[in-house]
Amino acid sequence: MGKKILLVDDNSVDLLIIKRHLSHAGYNEIVSASGADEGIKKAELERPDLIILDTLLPGSSGFEICQTIREKYNQTNPKIIIMTGSVDAVDAVKARKVGADDYCAKTSDSVPLLEAIKKLI
Repeated sequence: MGKKILLVDDNSVDLLIIKRHLSHAGYNEIVSASGADEGIKKAELERPDLIILDTLLPGSSGFEICQTIREKYNQTNPKIIIMTGSVDAVDAVKARKVGADDYCAKTSDSVPLLEAIKKLI
């Protein structure tokens, strides 16, 4: 598919599962980071088309990383999806306020995430 995706999540099992779902869907250029600082550095270095951020990360939150990337690089690219294990309507609003393009719940069902990705890239 030719699109580069950056996954930022401190849970190695979640990273592996998400990578597997993305690979099965045809996304093969996948880069990962396990923390906020590494995620911001890789966003600058790798220039991904899409970033998927976990909400809870060591040293920062996905919301803060999203805001930093939007302020530092570009208001519309890369596309950003904030993903969380705890669904909260307030978080969805907060995700939009910091510049996220979409907000997804972390579930064993990858369909909502894959649909969001397809819509954005």
